[in-house]
Amino acid sequence: MQHQCRYIIMVCVLLFSGSFYRAQAQTTIKGKVVDAVSRQPLESVSITDVHAQTVKTTTDQHGNFILKSGTELQFSAVGYKTLTTTVAANSSNTIALQPEPLSLKNIVLESNAATKFSTISKIDLEINPVKNTQELLRLVPGLFIAQHAGGGKAEQIFLRGFDVDHGTDVKVSFDGMPVNMVSHAHGQGYADAHFIIPETVNNIDFGAGPYYALHGDFNTAGYVSFASFKNISNSRIQLEGGRFNSFRTLAMLDLIKKNKDKQSAYLAADFNYTDGPTVAKQNFKRLNLFGKYNFSITENTKLTASVSTFTSKWNASGQVPDRAVNDGTISLFGSIDPTEGGNTERHNANLVITHQFTNGANWENQAFYSRYKFNLYSNFTFFLNDPVNGDEIQQAESRNIFGYATKLNHKYFFRNKTLYSVYGAGLRLDATKDSRLSNVVTRKFLSDIKLGNIKETNLYAFMQQQLNTGKWLFDAGVRVDYFNFSYLDKLNAVQQPSQQKAIVSPKLNIQYTINKQVQLFVKAGKGFHSNDARVVVANDGKDILPAAYGTDFGVILKPTENILINIAAWYLYLDQEFVYVGDAGVVEPSGKSKRQGIDVTTRFQFTKNLFANANFNFTKPRAVGEPKGANYIPLAPTFTSVGGVYYKAQKGLNGGINYRYIKNRPANEDNSVVAKGYFLLDAAVNYTRPKYEIGLAFENIFNIKWNEAQFATESRLRNEPAPVTELHYTPGTPFFARLKLAVFF
Repeated sequence: MQHQCRYIIMVCVLLFSGSFYRAQAQTTIKGKVVDAVSRQPLESVSITDVHAQTVKTTTDQHGNFILKSGTELQFSAVGYKTLTTTVAANSSNTIALQPEPLSLKNIVLESNAATKFSTISKIDLEINPVKNTQELLRLVPGLFIAQHAGGGKAEQIFLRGFDVDHGTDVKVSFDGMPVNMVSHAHGQGYADAHFIIPETVNNIDFGAGPYYALHGDFNTAGYVSFASFKNISNSRIQLEGGRFNSFRTLAMLDLIKKNKDKQSAYLAADFNYTDGPTVAKQNFKRLNLFGKYNFSITENTKLTASVSTFTSKWNASGQVPDRAVNDGTISLFGSIDPTEGGNTERHNANLVITHQFTNGANWENQAFYSRYKFNLYSNFTFFLNDPVNGDEIQQAESRNIFGYATKLNHKYFFRNKTLYSVYGAGLRLDATKDSRLSNVVTRKFLSDIKLGNIKETNLYAFMQQQLNTGKWLFDAGVRVDYFNFSYLDKLNAVQQPSQQKAIVSPKLNIQYTINKQVQLFVKAGKGFHSNDARVVVANDGKDILPAAYGTDFGVILKPTENILINIAAWYLYLDQEFVYVGDAGVVEPSGKSKRQGIDVTTRFQFTKNLFANANFNFTKPRAVGEPKGANYIPLAPTFTSVGGVYYKAQKGLNGGINYRYIKNRPANEDNSVVAKGYFLLDAAVNYTRPKYEIGLAFENIFNIKWNEAQFATESRLRNEPAPVTELHYTPGTPFFARLKLAVFF
């Protein structure tokens, strides 16, 4: 307790030290950095004082910058020509950078701001373009995924020794809108990001651990924030086709080609279809539409509005019990219950208004709305509970999400020190109707197990202070979240008493830049994930916001201008929680757990066009208080690695080969059932010209038999006398080839 008090006092001192510096504000230089072709604002541009040869600042997510002195400045960013120019004080400066081939030399270890590893994802997006949101998630270092239903359901996520399920311990957002669904019919934190068209993604910001005041619910193992392009430099039509009767069409249209500093707009549409490799055709269909409009109301006030719609429908073969394949009952791509599948849809509206004050402060206001529907048919245990009709279930819901967020940030100067202050607040309201769990047979209704309406409100506020004293950077924050849970049990016609709970989450990050080659950091913080509302009311509001406590110690190395290495040793402790099991409609207690590990992220550039990357993630996850040998955490990864070699040129031939590997891991608490690891190779080659691109991609080059989603499950097949607990899995995709043709105009 004494240690926690000292920690909180230190945080508070840094948080409120801003009042001292505000009085010292001086004449400043401010401006905005944009892409010279698309006029897209550029984030994380390094701005160096030419005479002092020190990095003074970096641009924010809107491309804005502000600094105290130094009129001759150098602007550098990955993928852009370095520009040296003179800027004027007391006036607005717009700096346009010309695109150029990627170069790691433009990544600078900065003393003025916490290094943004979204720069890494920017490089990865450029050298290894992706075709779906599954591959977008794979760009996050250390994050591994598994798909249950060929793209129908949200991916199962693994990060830092967590089997995150579909998102319980990783916060996912898109353009500031939440992706995770609270109190979802299938699982808490369900993060279906398939409404995102990958070609619209400009940037992926991510962070491991609970160290970020901006991110609240579900930010325990980490967060992933996708951001779309504000505008695009050209239009495109793209066609793709591959094995298993798979095809995809994409259209992106630039609607306003002139004066993009004043206004811009574009539309994107994406349609996918596949039968999949399974014996029972998946008949998978997904349609995405996205539109975005930007308008400069005044020189300092900007409006961004976007809308999107997404619908998806599929059949699924479900999980395969190992014994049924071994004894020849079904083939590897067969199914026990071929009537699984579902449909889902999501419609979004997002409005953001930003204003820059004359003193350089930025104020951002965002309002969003989502309409969401979900319907899923599954059968995990076959004939365990009902030997006549089988155990197929339906999970369904319909919800409206309303949200508002406001954020104010400002930079202050005092002698050779700067203070960057961020203040924010917001709310999210989820109103879910007819969240149900039902018994069905061949998708025909038998009886309800659970049925009810859920209302869940999250109010929050946060404050962050980032103090730079030269080589040192102190980043402290605190976040307060308040929840209100309400559940109407429609089966029993009972309105459960609403429950309220608040949680305070302090954060502290310290960074020391030794020189341009070495930067040290330490992170500490508290995070949490909310529990399902049905858990909250069942447990009378006790132990309903399990906290996570984490620390990171690490180093960032840039031994040469073409090598970047990040090494972090970390520890994460998670409080006891109560879990709502959506597949069974019951509440199960889960004990305390701890995880520790080492993450290594590397990026190399051998020549102007030849790149390589590799990530290595070692983890030891264990349950606390359980006997040795029975304290394994089911499905938690112990070692994963991804990497590749890529050739990237502005035109002509491009391509690469990449691997992903996950080690065998326990599938249950005593490791008597093992989830099998795998090593896969994928490759792609493209021929690119200014007006078109032809590409050929290969997945699972060596046609390896592998298990994707895996579980230790108790089940019974028809006519079996007793249930069996063993490995159930979704077979991984065999060798797959896809041809692409894109036209640019």
